[in-house]
Amino acid sequence: MQILNLTLEESAEKLYLKIANAIRQAIKNGNASTGEKLPSARTLAAQLSVNRHTVMSAYHELEAQGWVETKERQGYSVAQTLPIYLSLKSNENLNDVSNKHQWRLVKTENNNLQRQASDYQFNFAGGNPDISLFPFNEFRSYVNEAMSRPQINELNYGNNNGFPAFITEVSTYLRRVRAIANKEIIVVNGSQEALYIISQILLKAGDKVAVESLGYRPAWNALKNAGAELIGVKQTKEGIDVEHLEQLFKQHKLRLLYLTPLHQYPTTTTLPAAQRIKVYQLAQQYNVPIIEDDYDHEFHYDSQPLAPMAANDPAGRVIYLSSFSKIMFPGMRLGIIAVDQSLAAHIVNYRTMINHKANVVLQDAVARWMKDGAFERHLRKATRIYQKRRQCMVETLNSFIAEGIELDFTVPPGGMTLWVNVGGNAEEIAKSAQENNIFLLAEKAFHLESKNDENKFIRLGFAGQSEDQITQGLSRLKPFLNRKD
Repeated sequence: MQILNLTLEESAEKLYLKIANAIRQAIKNGNASTGEKLPSARTLAAQLSVNRHTVMSAYHELEAQGWVETKERQGYSVAQTLPIYLSLKSNENLNDVSNKHQWRLVKTENNNLQRQASDYQFNFAGGNPDISLFPFNEFRSYVNEAMSRPQINELNYGNNNGFPAFITEVSTYLRRVRAIANKEIIVVNGSQEALYIISQILLKAGDKVAVESLGYRPAWNALKNAGAELIGVKQTKEGIDVEHLEQLFKQHKLRLLYLTPLHQYPTTTTLPAAQRIKVYQLAQQYNVPIIEDDYDHEFHYDSQPLAPMAANDPAGRVIYLSSFSKIMFPGMRLGIIAVDQSLAAHIVNYRTMINHKANVVLQDAVARWMKDGAFERHLRKATRIYQKRRQCMVETLNSFIAEGIELDFTVPPGGMTLWVNVGGNAEEIAKSAQENNIFLLAEKAFHLESKNDENKFIRLGFAGQSEDQITQGLSRLKPFLNRKD
């Protein structure tokens, strides 16, 4: 320890005793922990502007009292076992909560998951990438480049849109791969931050927002946090029920529409192009912005994915969200908002209130990764592997069906999960699975209104585990599934 913050009391005591009392109080307060090395007498003397021998006298006093220990050539440290009366006093203080501040919580959220999905032996959580596939050694070279050749002017405050080189690479990629052009790019710490900011600047208490009746609860929480009233749009096998959406437009003054049209969350269905056009026309007719959450666009296997709604947005009303969490890993916390220029400055200004500067080094490294072509090579590799894992899960479940187990599902053209109809008892199956070290969720977890829960579907993610793990995990799950006989 080089520095220990000490407060010397005003008293008539000798200076060395004042110093001893200050060190003792620091130990009592927990500023110095048991066994922790204390500053040398020379260091502490320089800090306090006193003679070194005065500090040594203070340490000798504390050593005699049992607060400090000394070892030859190792200096002074806090005693491993403190005087017994301190322990008693500390326990009394810990048990006395009468003086603790009672917090007034105006906004809070409960996390119902007592155990993280990643803690289970078999993790079928939807949307989990396989982090072991990420080329960490390769990416490290781009981080090293960013650190060794930084753009110094970009490392200071200001320019909160994002790192220019990263925005350039993302803009090029979106234009070339997703047909999105003429949008301003704003870099955020993942889609959840994007949803929070958008909700705060576009919504006020009592505003009504249309969302898919089965959907992504964290997104709903961000909308509700801004005071929104959520109204569920019914779903069909093709995605949202556009006729029902039209009814809602007529019945309510909607302020926002939140959709996951490519791989609907959680069912993975893709909204057809004709239906997307109708949705856009309704939004245009009723002057309602659309948030398009395209969370795993790249992972589409059977054909080229449909271009996002934001790719054909002449009115500039689509707010497009995308994330690097599935491409890289969730801990990367890197996402983008692609939005019309008329809204971009407002988003950046609000974001500056909660975060003065984006992670420049990270964005610089990813920009170099993208420019070099290694980004897309990683995507191609991950997509091939995920497609094989999807096939493995499909074949395993089909073998269960052949044995008389009641299952029904549609193989999605993309995404990272299967939405499986188990015929009933979905919640019970999910509970039994978790009791046997298998994580999965039943449809109850995704309903906006619990009364709509039919207790029929479970969601099985295939991307985050190897084929062997998928096979073993489903085999362990098999006894809990319903049989037709």
